[in-house]
Amino acid sequence: MKNILNAPFIDEMKKTTANMYRLGWDERNGGNISYMLDEKEVAEYLDLNKVIRTIPIGFEAKSMIGKIFVVTGRGKYFKNVEFDPEKNLGIIRIAEDAITAELLWGYSDGGVFTSEFPSHLMSHMARATVDPENRVVMHTHPTHTLAMNYVHELDDKKFTHSLWEMCTECIAVFPEGVGVLPWMLCGTNEIGEATAAKMKEFRVVVWGMHGVYAAGKDMDETFGLVETVEKAAQIYMLTAHLPRINTIKDEEMMELAEYFGVNYRKDFLNL
Repeated sequence: MKNILNAPFIDEMKKTTANMYRLGWDERNGGNISYMLDEKEVAEYLDLNKVIRTIPIGFEAKSMIGKIFVVTGRGKYFKNVEFDPEKNLGIIRIAEDAITAELLWGYSDGGVFTSEFPSHLMSHMARATVDPENRVVMHTHPTHTLAMNYVHELDDKKFTHSLWEMCTECIAVFPEGVGVLPWMLCGTNEIGEATAAKMKEFRVVVWGMHGVYAAGKDMDETFGLVETVEKAAQIYMLTAHLPRINTIKDEEMMELAEYFGVNYRKDFLNL
């Protein structure tokens, strides 16, 4: 059996969490990632019949029974993942009862998955209904996107439109726009349910005065979504207090979207 520490999915988690910490998106123990894995690939590294212990999920996730995830740990710092993945990450499988996770590897100090994992699972479930290839859910606190929450209306269309205006690539990268939620108590099923509802329309959901949730087929796509939203928010914050001389017009955004052949939210443009 291969060494789990050499597994490509562990390497991806190490590199991504280190990069997100370096960018200042995930201070202290802020942020969390869940990554759905291929069972056959995991079986090359772990005995799938060996369950270390079980962890309650906090809700019933019937459609996720048998699914395996690598998930960041509760109270763990992204900056430490690359140095001690076995302590800061865990590989879990959703048990047959749908309300328990079976720990297959990791959380070596007796820890558990992030308190946001129920919200992650709800988002995985929601995204699966519109994109069966979805594998990653990422929660992070990108600085300029968070700053933008304080000076911009928290409205799906208005927030999206402002971001689309900031960079030519935006409407091509997130043509469905971004969903926006008001401030809600984190770590609860209520915010998980609200996020999952938005995830049926959007791959990026802004948590008001908190951060973002993003979903994608792989780590690169998901990170790239956040990266693009954050770049647009940074430009917005750098220019919001200045007179606007130039902008990307709605007709030009439409031209971009149609040139790249993406299914964009026409109702988010003012045409």
